[in-house]
Amino acid sequence: MSEDRLAAVEARLGKLEDERDIARTMASYGPLVDGGDAEGVAALWAPDGVYDIDEIFLAGREQIREMVRSPAHQGWIRQGCAHVVGPPHITVDGDEAVAVCHSLMVVHESGRYVVRRATANHWRLRRTPSGWKVVTRTNRILDGRAESPALLVAGVRGEPAGN
Repeated sequence: MSEDRLAAVEARLGKLEDERDIARTMASYGPLVDGGDAEGVAALWAPDGVYDIDEIFLAGREQIREMVRSPAHQGWIRQGCAHVVGPPHITVDGDEAVAVCHSLMVVHESGRYVVRRATANHWRLRRTPSGWKVVTRTNRILDGRAESPALLVAGVRGEPAGN
């Protein structure tokens, strides 16, 4: 195999490994948050990372930990809940990446499971010495507001949220 061809294969393999690692980071969120692992959830984010949810803005790992430990979240765990992150569309550009997906929050209420939230999720991630970390995750509820589908389209295009 020529040096150029080998370099091309290595580059493609590296991109696939990055996409897999990012998808695994994203997929870790649901099991960790539903298991109440505040440290594990916070560790998905960069130390100064942001989790921007419709009604909540969390800046930094400590606020993310506190969200998982909150009475409201612990109540959902006790009654039964599932944070389901759909398959992501990932765009890698060197040590930066943008990913987009849907997510559902399903809760157990009165003996049945109910979708409490369906959201558009836009993730910005950065490669660090300890792997890919979330820099910003922006969630917007899919309730007909224009910003939610725009967030999805921006992510598929590999653009930052809000463009």
